[in-house]
Amino acid sequence: MNEPSPAVAAAVEGELRLLDPVVRASAEVLATLLHPEFREIGTSGRLWERDTIIAMLTDPGAQHPGPLTASRMRGDQLAADLVHLTFDTESKGLRSHRSSLWRLNGSRWLLYFHQATPFIDDPFAEV
Repeated sequence: MNEPSPAVAAAVEGELRLLDPVVRASAEVLATLLHPEFREIGTSGRLWERDTIIAMLTDPGAQHPGPLTASRMRGDQLAADLVHLTFDTESKGLRSHRSSLWRLNGSRWLLYFHQATPFIDDPFAEV
């Protein structure tokens, strides 16, 4: 297996940071990882923008999915300033396929777009 490019490695590192409950609870840290034009389509189908996702994730009264574990993460550098990651997560029995786009913003890789699609075990699905 080939070593990932520095861009893919940076995106993977950022994505793994975003799965950390401590990071998800800090508006300041989230703001350093999310692109100013960030958008997300969550597992519910709801469209989130940067400010609303930061507010939801850092609201101590909001429902949170709990710790997320990632598997099958892979990345492709689509352009000098764009990386696409795909991976699966699991939390409290909910499994999701995930897709993220990371954009180079100055000298930092920031999450630009994210989509999560819930799934159940499918014997006909690709591995």
